[in-house]
Amino acid sequence: MVAIKKILLPAVAAPALVLGACAENYAAEGALAGGAVGAGVAAITGEDIATYAAVGAAAGALAGYFTDKNDDCDGWYRRDDRRYLDDDCRGDDRYDRYF
Repeated sequence: MVAIKKILLPAVAAPALVLGACAENYAAEGALAGGAVGAGVAAITGEDIATYAAVGAAAGALAGYFTDKNDDCDGWYRRDDRRYLDDDCRGDDRYDRYF
């Protein structure tokens, strides 16, 4: 049963990576890199690879989520049915009245 879960993990993660390509941050890329680093550390130390990969992926996704891809003003975006202005728009003449 455990082997089946390990086999299904990449199948579940792949669609998330495809959707992450459209994001304005590096959450998907961070999860991929963190998972690889976690699996590598587990392989070297002889620990459970799946656990270390999952923890590494979570840490990488969290770090990547807070990293903006382009540092350009991306304008308005929606989250939780509310509109937000990208923080990189500070100093942009088009959005001065919002800051």
